[in-house]
Amino acid sequence: MPYQVFHPVLDVYGGPILLGVFVLLLILESRRPLRPWAGGMFNRLLTNVGVALPTFAVMRLALIPAVVAAGYWAQREQFGLLYVLPLPRWLRAGLAFLLLDYLLYLWHILSHKVPLLWRLHNVHHTDLDLGVSTAIRFHFGEMLLSGVFRATGVLLIGAGPVVVLVYEVIFEASVAFHHSNWRLPFWLERPLSWLIVTPRMHGIHHSIVRRETDSNYSNLLNVWDRIHRTIRLNVPQDQITIGVPAYRDGRDLTVATLLAMPFRPQKEYWRTPDGIEPSRVESGKRDRLQP
Repeated sequence: MPYQVFHPVLDVYGGPILLGVFVLLLILESRRPLRPWAGGMFNRLLTNVGVALPTFAVMRLALIPAVVAAGYWAQREQFGLLYVLPLPRWLRAGLAFLLLDYLLYLWHILSHKVPLLWRLHNVHHTDLDLGVSTAIRFHFGEMLLSGVFRATGVLLIGAGPVVVLVYEVIFEASVAFHHSNWRLPFWLERPLSWLIVTPRMHGIHHSIVRRETDSNYSNLLNVWDRIHRTIRLNVPQDQITIGVPAYRDGRDLTVATLLAMPFRPQKEYWRTPDGIEPSRVESGKRDRLQP
């Protein structure tokens, strides 16, 4: 089946599903916020949508076609790691799903550790609030490079196009969920945090404290953080300040400045304008979620 056939599947089914998830989470976080809002929700939404518009175009015109085409070619040529052994189709699909999730864990770490990638990813982290609209606040340049990385990974894994698209929809829904500022009941979120990334878990990743930002890189399943010991759950939500210390001036956070930010001289990210690097005394077990 030609890979072009899979595009309408995403548009007809995946798009409406993801839009519905986004709107539902927007309503839930407005009615039951996990952390107090630092600024106006409506203005943030407009800013984040403005940043996201060119990113959506890159995703639909480049990223999705690239990863689906890679999946179709890998399946047709039986190319990739998962074709080394004669695995049943269901097992190959399940392993492909897991490896795609691990692939994006690695990409997320690279986005923080490689200076060029961090210039782009920093646009996402400079949001002074963490809410569902932060999930779409990604620079188009990051999406372009992500597409190359992900398409290459799909080929090396040997993931088929159906698995790629199913994972894409679930991944995007997960990103919207764990970026949301929705206060789930703690009795529900604590067991969920043993399996998937949750809002409290990802809130720590968006902290202005650098070592907290350098944790919780998983996107869907958090087993990767547990395996690599990059998990951190022991920070209470009422102690978290969201954002990047050097970028807290509203003049740096307009749509135009955010789109231009990666191409301009960078500030000393982890110090506030008065030269202070935020820190925190760690307490409690790192893998135990706090309210």
